[in-house]
Amino acid sequence: MRHIRDSGEHIGVGRAMHDVLLDLFPICRSITGDGVRATLRALQKRIPLTIQEVPSGTQVFDWTVPLEWNIHDAYIKDLNGHRIIDFQKSNLHVVNYSHPINRRISLDELKNHLHSLPEHPTWIPYRTSYYKDSWGFCLSHNELQNLKDAEYDVRIDASLSKGSLSYGEFFVPGQVRDEVLFSTHVCHPSLCNDNLSGIVVTTFLAEWVLSKPRRYSYRFLFVPGTIGSITWLSQNRGQTSHIKHGLVLTGVGDPGPFTYKRSRRGDSEIDRIMANLLRHSGSPHNIVEFIPYGYDERQYCSPGFNLPVGCFSRTPHSQYPEYHTSGDSVEFVKAESLEESLEQCRTAVETLERNRVYLNRNPHCEPQLGKRGLYRGIGGQAGEKSMEMALLWVLNLSDGSHSLLEIAERADIRFEVLAAAAEKLMEHALLSPAQ
Repeated sequence: MRHIRDSGEHIGVGRAMHDVLLDLFPICRSITGDGVRATLRALQKRIPLTIQEVPSGTQVFDWTVPLEWNIHDAYIKDLNGHRIIDFQKSNLHVVNYSHPINRRISLDELKNHLHSLPEHPTWIPYRTSYYKDSWGFCLSHNELQNLKDAEYDVRIDASLSKGSLSYGEFFVPGQVRDEVLFSTHVCHPSLCNDNLSGIVVTTFLAEWVLSKPRRYSYRFLFVPGTIGSITWLSQNRGQTSHIKHGLVLTGVGDPGPFTYKRSRRGDSEIDRIMANLLRHSGSPHNIVEFIPYGYDERQYCSPGFNLPVGCFSRTPHSQYPEYHTSGDSVEFVKAESLEESLEQCRTAVETLERNRVYLNRNPHCEPQLGKRGLYRGIGGQAGEKSMEMALLWVLNLSDGSHSLLEIAERADIRFEVLAAAAEKLMEHALLSPAQ
């Protein structure tokens, strides 16, 4: 499953991802409802995604699938009938999961239901009320300060009724039943980094995996945050033992450094792969330890499952000012950032696929590499020796008990170099798979 970008590969994949992001941006998504379904149906144009529906009221561990929320329109009108705040202009204007309302109220009462950001007076905040019977509007602080009338007409044309929670699932079988899981959340409305970026990178990664020969099986989940992963785990409890590696993908479109959050285990293979990959990437990055707060990795890593699932992002949530605001716009997410994030995910997959344990078939002293064309013809010169060192490390530690990843870690050599060295040694019958 080796991936090497050649001149024929479309170099505009980042732009293509950004175009998909633009198409999905206007949809008002939530943890349930038609917005999620519309998003998943759009993704079906690229990958054969199965849309699953779980009825409202279904018990999923300690949680219950909530009533389905759908919204058609919402506004605040002044006494002249002008829409001061208009859902049709930004779906962030309504507190997500607001119950319906249609009445005239005083400005003093209305202010109890308004949310703004004084520190960013032109941005609209994103707020939710999933599990509390409430309603509200979000607006820029400048708009809030312009409210002068004594009363306003307020309407939220929304419904909360029995329906279902929707999520998308795409399973790609491999040679073995062991699975690699990629999960991303689909519940946020017009917010681009969090998490249209995760949606499009996961989709393009799934397309790429489907086009490649593979040893592992792959599962791609597009779920509403928290309740979606909890629901999937509850509905698929019996097959989670097949998940051997996993990543939650979120916030992968901003220009910040890469961030990898380790799984709860801390030293699983995916944790070590991501550490090796980022350490040798030449790009700014951070590797952080697991904490039980964040995205859906905290559900996959809950003690009852303890799956080897980390979280891959760029700037972590809440650590950039645009987070959960209208500042998280189509301009904030960069095509080149999307492409770089996709490349890191592809490399992680390739590393998983190529990480094997080998046996040195000539273990008594070093084999003569020069006569096989694997060593420089003239000795004693300084210079680049990374491939030669990789050959020696692979030969020395290929005793049936060290994987290529373990050798890469010990030698502090980029995994791809070790894997290429192993392939050369295999070609010369100096190495064979141990299993």
